[in-house]
Amino acid sequence: MPETPHKPEAPTLGDLALEVRSKNAGPFWVTMELFMRDADGYRIVADEAFLNEQVVADLYRVEASTIRIYRIPSLNVVKISFPRPMPQGSLRDRDMHAGQHHVPLALLRAPADFPQERLSQKQVGRT
Repeated sequence: MPETPHKPEAPTLGDLALEVRSKNAGPFWVTMELFMRDADGYRIVADEAFLNEQVVADLYRVEASTIRIYRIPSLNVVKISFPRPMPQGSLRDRDMHAGQHHVPLALLRAPADFPQERLSQKQVGRT
């Protein structure tokens, strides 16, 4: 049988970003930031057809109407904020500083039509 060509998976947002992080925005909100390496990466995450309130709601199981997304093109940054699932420091709070909330966002794959040839070794992953 002839082999079918292997199409590499699209990179994750964590691959394309300089940094993806999360932290508390007070005791009742979480904020996440995508610091993109360049304008091309920023265009991907700033595209409302790709990353919007409903996508974030599905990733984090929160109401889309509570999510705030701020796009900052001059810094190649997208900031996402939403209410914490429970107040900081409450009995069932498993991440006191919200430092691990960014992981689902960092693992989100770029659009399937992302041109792989635009990725250089410097762009992908942390060196």
